[in-house]
Amino acid sequence: MGGDHGPKVTVPAALTALQREPDLDLILVGREQDVQGQVDALGNPMPDRLSLVNATQVVGMDELPAQALRGKKNSSMRVAINLVKSGNADACVSAGNTGALMATARFVLKTLPGIDRPAIVSAMPSLRGHIHMLDLGANVDSPPELLLQFAVMGSILVKYVEHKSDPSIGLLNIGVEDIKGNEIVKRAAELMRQSSLNYKGFVEGDAIYTGDVDVIVCDGFDGNVALKTSEGLAQMITHFMREEYRRNLLTRLAGLISLPVLKALRKRVDHRRYNGATLVGLRGTVIKSHGSADPFAFRQAILEAFTEVKNKVPKHISEELTDMMKAADK
Repeated sequence: MGGDHGPKVTVPAALTALQREPDLDLILVGREQDVQGQVDALGNPMPDRLSLVNATQVVGMDELPAQALRGKKNSSMRVAINLVKSGNADACVSAGNTGALMATARFVLKTLPGIDRPAIVSAMPSLRGHIHMLDLGANVDSPPELLLQFAVMGSILVKYVEHKSDPSIGLLNIGVEDIKGNEIVKRAAELMRQSSLNYKGFVEGDAIYTGDVDVIVCDGFDGNVALKTSEGLAQMITHFMREEYRRNLLTRLAGLISLPVLKALRKRVDHRRYNGATLVGLRGTVIKSHGSADPFAFRQAILEAFTEVKNKVPKHISEELTDMMKAADK
């Protein structure tokens, strides 16, 4: 029910996701009449692998997390997360209020042993394919020890989702030299060097796009600014290119000739392909979709959840964290 468009996006996205993945089963959680009405409007019979669970309340996109947590116990968000808690679902995907989703997921599912706070992690396009970055907005003020936890979780997620044996880690900073940055990132860098992580040192903002490391770690304030800046830059470049190609008959002809290249470029930088940020560090899989996602983007978030469940990401994070803590105690 969440996001800017609700069932008009989530229902068609669910149907296409089912077509894409034959081993996927989906539960649509929300006001039954609204969800069923959208299924009927698409003119398709209800697939065998799709079911509905009614939820009478909806969390508003501008609602305070504490209000949603206390006053919306039958919201689609809360009911969906409860399904993960009870084991009736393996993952929850939502385009709703980020703060409410994080607060509810943390309250219901709890964090994994050794994790103080969950983080938001997502893939971002780069010259070498893509990188993963965290935290993207869950924690706006993170001490060094929390940044280390982010690095551990990001490394394990990439290890099992991307099947990389030893993912490389970079710590976002205003320079690559050891003397640069504030005391928090300097201390975090020291902790990462002392850990078993494949820590490569400080990286600057351009490393998001060059892909020099597999995982970039930062606090949620910096990460969210970087994410929104990247999305805005991609939209601005697309807008400028359209303006230039439509300027006159000659530029329109040039655009027609270069159409295959333009389509390939658009696909490579399309932020919708990377929709679906993981609330990593919880005892269950919760994926946050962009609120303005269209059916293609929301489908990507569903498929991200499917991939993480298939690769048992929370289980691996829990096991490897336990091993690291045992090794640190020796």
